[in-house]
Amino acid sequence: MASLVCSLIAEKRIRTTVAKAKSAQRSAERLVTTARQGTLAARRRVISRIGRPAQAAELFETVVPAMEGRPGGFTRVIRLGRRTGDGAEMALLEWVGIIPPDKRKKPKAADDAKKS
Repeated sequence: MASLVCSLIAEKRIRTTVAKAKSAQRSAERLVTTARQGTLAARRRVISRIGRPAQAAELFETVVPAMEGRPGGFTRVIRLGRRTGDGAEMALLEWVGIIPPDKRKKPKAADDAKKS
């Protein structure tokens, strides 16, 4: 679960099975609740749970400020349907109130000039 939560912190949205998403959601919610304390002890507790100081720093710097004033419900699970290979129920797990970065590649400027 620590790996899934680290991916959620880094990518802001992950695609996984519904069962894993629900389990990771619970872990992520608890981490944000702990991180909202903002103390050194809270930072050390978060690092001990996820095992990656860089992801913990990003949690404290980007996610926690975005969740300011929110009493709970920091993540959401959006069901996507079944996976074609094995029929597993898939879902998106994402932060509420944080827009994930666009992963699509942008066309190069030279390609745009040729098309015109």
